Amino acid sequence: MGTWEEPSGGHACAGVVDSGEAGTQLLPQGSRWEPAGGDAGGGSWRREESGGKPARPVPGLSRREIEQRVGACVLLPSLSSVNGVLRELLNAEQRYTAQISDVIRRDPSMTARMLRLVNSVYYGLSTPVTSIEEAVFYLGIRQVRQLAMSTPIIEELQRLSPRRMTSWRRFWQHCIGTAILTREIMAALRPVHDEVEYVAGLLHDVGRIVMAAEFPDHFAVVGSLCEACQRELREVEVEVLGMDHCELGALYLANHHLPEEIVAAARHHAAPEGAGEQAPLAAAVQLANGLVRWSGIGDSGNPAAVDEAGWLGLSGWGILFPRRLEEEQSLLRASLRRSLERLPQILDGLI
Repeated sequence: MGTWEEPSGGHACAGVVDSGEAGTQLLPQGSRWEPAGGDAGGGSWRREESGGKPARPVPGLSRREIEQRVGACVLLPSLSSVNGVLRELLNAEQRYTAQISDVIRRDPSMTARMLRLVNSVYYGLSTPVTSIEEAVFYLGIRQVRQLAMSTPIIEELQRLSPRRMTSWRRFWQHCIGTAILTREIMAALRPVHDEVEYVAGLLHDVGRIVMAAEFPDHFAVVGSLCEACQRELREVEVEVLGMDHCELGALYLANHHLPEEIVAAARHHAAPEGAGEQAPLAAAVQLANGLVRWSGIGDSGNPAAVDEAGWLGLSGWGILFPRRLEEEQSLLRASLRRSLERLPQILDGLI
């Protein structure tokens, strides 16, 4: 049973983490995490100290154990029915700004988020907007619909795991940026009439939140090993827990009875070629996720670097544009880069 170290060479992951009773902290030199064996999916991880006593192990879990704990995870109302009254108004053939504004006023959080967005640098208005009716006018129905869906989802997921994620703001910047670009990619392929694409992008990393909430010790070990060794997040998650955040998020979303295409996008956004009929949306999420990570906007929790060549080489391009001319792909890439330049200002208004 050898000490765990970075297999691709270079440096051992010593001085990594202690996720004992006192919380997560760096270990002293001479301490390290090592695999402790076992039959569970992820093995077992424990601390080995030179001259000290080992801390309690963090065991890997079987798929059955993981599914049971995810099944017991609290269900969020926002995922089952996202502000139904407002959604009906926004989707109606005749939309009345006064009615929409009246519904929005009942939600102080959404009101504040909407006014913050419309008064952000992105819109560049010379006079601050203070009324909901005026904000709806400037933002437009699509942006209001996205706010109506994302606001309760974000707030409820933060309550699910309030203290485990180190930077909620940067995490949601990553997720919302991915959502915006996912919708733009899909709109280049076909008309987009609802917000399935946006929600798929928004929730693609929900498994990270589920892991933080239901498997906090494993979450702490994964984060520390990734930070110390700069390894691919999913590989470390499988080694430590026995399941990566993609599968974990898909299990959680399936428990909420979300559409299969959203569940599949969460499960396969790292490898959309395995998504079958749902591959196009999973591929769009993969490309959007890669582009946001390449830009350095927000924080997905994955320390593995994405460069331009890596983004352009993602499998999603071949899935979405198998017969498109290079010129057409170049036009989309240029459009996405322009959108990327605007994202920081949009996200500053939203989060």
